[in-house]
Amino acid sequence: MKTIRLREGKERSLLRRHPWIFDGAIAKGGGDAGETVRVESDAGQFLGWAAFSPSSKIRARVWSFDEAQRIDASFFSARIAQAIQARNLFDIQSDGCRLIHGESDGLPGVVVDRYADTLVAQFSSCGAEKWKSVIVQALLAQTGLTRLYERSDASVRALEGLPEATGWLAGSGDTAVTIREHDWSLSLDVAEGHKTGFYLDQRDSRQKFAQYTRRRQFGQVLNCYCYTGGFTVAALAGGAGHVTSIDSSGPAIERARANVALNGFDASRTTLLDADVNASLRQYQKEGRQFDAIILDPPKLAPTVAHAERAARAYKDINRLALGLLVPGGVLFTYSCSGGISADLFHKVVASAGTDAGVDAFISERMGGAPDHPMTVAFPEGEYLKGLVLVKRPVG
Repeated sequence: MKTIRLREGKERSLLRRHPWIFDGAIAKGGGDAGETVRVESDAGQFLGWAAFSPSSKIRARVWSFDEAQRIDASFFSARIAQAIQARNLFDIQSDGCRLIHGESDGLPGVVVDRYADTLVAQFSSCGAEKWKSVIVQALLAQTGLTRLYERSDASVRALEGLPEATGWLAGSGDTAVTIREHDWSLSLDVAEGHKTGFYLDQRDSRQKFAQYTRRRQFGQVLNCYCYTGGFTVAALAGGAGHVTSIDSSGPAIERARANVALNGFDASRTTLLDADVNASLRQYQKEGRQFDAIILDPPKLAPTVAHAERAARAYKDINRLALGLLVPGGVLFTYSCSGGISADLFHKVVASAGTDAGVDAFISERMGGAPDHPMTVAFPEGEYLKGLVLVKRPVG
């Protein structure tokens, strides 16, 4: 077994059971891509068993902090079983569910979503790639499913020195799937679109928006970065009079249109635009348009802290415009899914946007990812999705 030894003082995060080891923390030692290495402190104390990534800034990711643990097929089978069992602890009103959420489930670099009868997996680290076939077999055995599609096409693979990989790892057939979520249905294509094909992490936020719509009886709703229309369907299910939905992806807009029809809603209650959100918000401002509720759910703008400053400016601009377009008492659901933007920074950015817009607002609620996308005490980076529900304060 190969060993890596850390520099003096660099063991503190591992003693707190944080699973990442950065390249600068290593004094000596290494391994092949994905190889399991023993991690020791400067004094020779055992710290963990980790998968080595020769090309990544995160040079090793810990599988286990137990010195007696063997990293083998039985280990992965047990970890997968624990992750699936944990989902039974939560109230998940859908047959679309994240079964494995990387580090939060003790499986760094492994993400697995279930969409009805289909599993979709992403393997984003050298360790996950090395054990891919073992993980796939365990997933199929423990879920009883026969279809598993790989979506290892995230840009982070390049940082690991890994090529993109997509396609069926088990089973075959149509990649279009329909899932049930709360009181509605949503279609997606696991071979296309963002992440594994859909944003399961916003499941509870969509239900919350439907509840707000039902209670407040929103007449005009604006859904920005609507993707395949999850919030659009939620708004219509809540009884919204009319929903304007914008996304710069034509295929996503067509999927959103299909999802509106799938749930039996009158197409006249929606306007679906293949357009730039920022430009659209500015145009609505010039026209004097106003909305009772707005959703801002942009794609990731700051994957790391290094991108935070530029992303903060972009978040501020769209929130400033949205707050100005709300009627007094109107509601804004605004989100950041950027790992490089902390919840505290996002709050400050939105507050600054309100100041520039000359708008004050109540923070009605703070939102996060659905519980099947868990954040653990030892791995706060799992909290990538931050949301605020703001109610625009009436003037006077």
